[in-house]
Amino acid sequence: MEKESLEQLSALAHPRRLAVFRLLMRRYPDAVPAGEIAEALSLPASSLSTALAQLRGAGLITQERLGTSLRYGADTEGAGALITYLAGECCRGRPEFCASLLPEVGESEVGGGNRNVLFLCSGNSCRSIMAECLLRERAGRRFSVYSAGTMPRGEVDPHALRLLREKGHDVSGLSSKSPDFLRSPEAPRIDLAFTLCDHAANEDCPTWPGQPVTSHWGLPDPAAAEGSEEEISAAYQAVYDELALRIDQLASLPLESLGRDALQARVDEIALEARSA
Repeated sequence: MEKESLEQLSALAHPRRLAVFRLLMRRYPDAVPAGEIAEALSLPASSLSTALAQLRGAGLITQERLGTSLRYGADTEGAGALITYLAGECCRGRPEFCASLLPEVGESEVGGGNRNVLFLCSGNSCRSIMAECLLRERAGRRFSVYSAGTMPRGEVDPHALRLLREKGHDVSGLSSKSPDFLRSPEAPRIDLAFTLCDHAANEDCPTWPGQPVTSHWGLPDPAAAEGSEEEISAAYQAVYDELALRIDQLASLPLESLGRDALQARVDEIALEARSA
């Protein structure tokens, strides 16, 4: 075990390889094409190939073939084994110290034990707006819901607004905004954070206070759909339906009885089920 762990530490001891691993952890459970990784991190193909080979050899990432494309994902079992090794070695005789570094998801600062949920996208104009609206209306008594964009467009997509209105949702108060309003000391602590577009998940954003449970629920951008008005509307409807399915599953989770690890596993399962569907 020590030999394998040292190989993993060595693989992560270079900024380029660490950046690749962190991106794939943010994109989990997605498997990401090498070209997309190279573009997101501005890496030459040769440098990325070397980094991927070393990370894979150390048991930190996986490789799968989809048609003619090779895709890479985080090996959570391998990463978990490294954390277990480090915790056992560095915390020998002091397990309570290491446990305190990963706090359980507890009650939010919002009254009533609600969980604060953030849906994050790049533009915060469509997918994250839909998700915010859906969760707030379907389970607003259990969740306090927010959305934001890493590069907010400043206005909500008109197609998304029309669809939400047609579905009978209250769209008042929906806006495209930066997540900065959630980073002040007075802001509510985020308990669960979901990235809904690959671009936002690829960004190496600062971590949220309180170490929220995070998951990548990547969905295609309906604003990029082309074709007739009916085809474009169908793209928005498909994203709405998929979000509604995932949010219903999230709202049904027994949050009061789930610890942090179990909750993380359940939200990742929702993403994995969608990916395999």
